[in-house]
Amino acid sequence: MRLLKSAPTASSDEARVARAEALDALDAILPFDRRDQLAELLTDEDVATLKHLAKEGMGANTLRALASDLGYLEAWCELSTGAPLPWPAPESLLLKFVAHHLWDPVERAENPDHGMPAEVETGLRAEGLLRAEGPHAPDTVRRRLTSWSILTRWRGLTGAFSAPSLKTALRLAVKASGRPRQRKSKMAVTGNILAKLLATCAGERLVDLRDRALLLTAFASGGRRRSEVANLRIEDLVDEEPVHADPKNPASPLLPCLTINLGRTKTTSADDTAHVILIGRPVEALKHWIEVARIESGPVFRRIDQWGNVDRRALTPQSVNLILKSRCRQAGLDPEAFSAHGLRSGYLTEAANRGVSLQEAMQQSLHKSVTQAASYYNNAERKNGRAARLVT
Repeated sequence: MRLLKSAPTASSDEARVARAEALDALDAILPFDRRDQLAELLTDEDVATLKHLAKEGMGANTLRALASDLGYLEAWCELSTGAPLPWPAPESLLLKFVAHHLWDPVERAENPDHGMPAEVETGLRAEGLLRAEGPHAPDTVRRRLTSWSILTRWRGLTGAFSAPSLKTALRLAVKASGRPRQRKSKMAVTGNILAKLLATCAGERLVDLRDRALLLTAFASGGRRRSEVANLRIEDLVDEEPVHADPKNPASPLLPCLTINLGRTKTTSADDTAHVILIGRPVEALKHWIEVARIESGPVFRRIDQWGNVDRRALTPQSVNLILKSRCRQAGLDPEAFSAHGLRSGYLTEAANRGVSLQEAMQQSLHKSVTQAASYYNNAERKNGRAARLVT
């Protein structure tokens, strides 16, 4: 079990309060409801590092993930070794982390000592830091190791994260765990699904206008991440000259056009800013919502209370996800099969189905990984190709 801490002294209480106040300065980035827990788990040096990263302009989502992972690592290390997380971490501790989180369920059934020790698991669950049953998802383990590596480098230290032994252990452990890769959204929100969701927003209530504009904007702008949708502000929207429905036909109807400045995103570097183009119906829906809601500045997509009043506060990323699931339920779809990320995967899948080139779609989705984006295209090509239709 985790070593019991001695009764807090005045000085230790003061240090914890000081850390909590320091974390308060990051309340726009870090989850406020976890402030006290993070203040308990993190050290003064941890908090100083997070504040430094925020000052350097690290993206909010990245910093939030780093803080969460750091809190978990500190708790796991103390439970596993009885000591705080060392910097830099020795290679043996990195290997222990892999062994505790990626293990063989078959071997565990025969050998209770295989994998994470029971007392470590119990301690993490008691602190609300461990919810998964069985071995962790490989992507979660890789992400936490990446966070660990980033934080080590930002302390001016060099860790053993490139050690061949760690790479080998990780590869073998992933294979042994037998846990299949989980998609962020079981199903993609393709064009036909989007049409069903929009049909539930056909009314003129404020909530219908908001949700229609949100769904159209998120999808048509390249499948924006839920945090990017929640963080969108009026100041990020720039009107452009109307464009022709058919760029090759100057006699075709003109459509409204605007640019969305996304600033820094998950895939841009510190000096880059990202923008995408919105054309036609999504622009009309977005402008109609803004006009009816009388939003002149600040967040575009806002909370609406039970009496129909538009709040000054922006939706949270989680709210974007809940809105999508609510519309799925109203459309007669299984909300458990969809998440906000389905808009992102759905955009690329729909682009592939309509014959849009991968390069052109990536300019709008802002994917940096060709491999990631191409996976949607490869799947669409296989479904539309002849190879799977030899016996029909």
